[in-house]
Amino acid sequence: MMKHWSNRLLAIIRVAAIIFAVASLASSQNINVERVIAELEPEIQRTLLAGNIPSASIALVANDRVIWTGAYGYSNLWARTPATPNTVYLIGSTFKTMSTVALLQQMEQGKFKLDDPVNKYLTDLKIEGEDPQHPITFRHLLTHTSGLPGDFGPFPVWGDTVPPSLENYLRKSLKVTRAPLTKVEYSNTAFTLVGYLVQKFSGVPYKQYIQEQVFTPMEMTSTAFQPSPNMEERLSIPYVIDEKTGSQVGTVRLKASVWPAGLVYGTVLNQANWLICNLNGGAFKSKRLISEQTLEQMFTRQYDQFKGSIEGIWGNETAGFGLTWWTEVRDGDRYFAHSGSVPGYTAFLLGNRDQKLGFAILTNGNRAHPHLFKLADKAMDLMKKYGGK
Repeated sequence: MMKHWSNRLLAIIRVAAIIFAVASLASSQNINVERVIAELEPEIQRTLLAGNIPSASIALVANDRVIWTGAYGYSNLWARTPATPNTVYLIGSTFKTMSTVALLQQMEQGKFKLDDPVNKYLTDLKIEGEDPQHPITFRHLLTHTSGLPGDFGPFPVWGDTVPPSLENYLRKSLKVTRAPLTKVEYSNTAFTLVGYLVQKFSGVPYKQYIQEQVFTPMEMTSTAFQPSPNMEERLSIPYVIDEKTGSQVGTVRLKASVWPAGLVYGTVLNQANWLICNLNGGAFKSKRLISEQTLEQMFTRQYDQFKGSIEGIWGNETAGFGLTWWTEVRDGDRYFAHSGSVPGYTAFLLGNRDQKLGFAILTNGNRAHPHLFKLADKAMDLMKKYGGK
């Protein structure tokens, strides 16, 4: 076992692929990137070991630039394929924030209001079991307070069966388990309904809409529901931990009935573009996705009665759901975040609104959330220490 960990540590260090941005990219923040990375790298190595994570791709953002990217470990342990910032992982529920923007684009066009009952707009579907006196609203969907179930509905990618169509899945699964605002219950079903609503309001197939109105303007050329042949060449293998041996073993690659909730592939460089958009008022370069006022709603804790740690895993006593984004105030700064988790993959995004700093990480480690949260906080603290506002 000692030899295994020794070889693992050497691999992490040896395979580290680091790309420094030119100094001018960090000049607006005056961040000393070299000092940040000198202190961050040992933490990255400890994170991979502690979380039993085969590989990770990481990006640091300041203002509207990526100031550093790095990749560590193997995206394929059997082939000893080094991870790079262009390695493709499942981004999981970090995608929910993108789908929410797509829905809020429809709101900005006057198609609905946040506190409208959702059933009012569902002509060929209905939310079963809803109390008309306590209807589910769009705000409920986007804060996991709708009373709709979690659900997943896995299907092996290379199996003989496939997920049902969006409409067929919702027709069978759109049933409340409790009245809205009873509690916060993370709901993939709710965000599958979000995808359906985007399609219904826009008149454009959901996947096409996301491609045209989110991925393309954000220059997310390596983010997709189905990896292109070019992306497949860079696709990481999902790993879980064998409970008997403690070693990393490949696991089944999955599709899911709730695919609009996070069955999306991408790279950390594309995730960094998404952070840049959110750190800069809803715009990326010259392209605006949503208004600053709408984005402010996404960053605002919606229900004070549910404030506190998100699902018991992230955030302090100020934390809570905004519109999909997790939010908290720490050391006087306003943060937003979201994780993503599908068997064999864990992702995390963290942004500091006041310092305009961001951290993105994609991994092929399983349920590695606490390790990624800790690393993200360390990276944010170092960027502040060595040059934040």
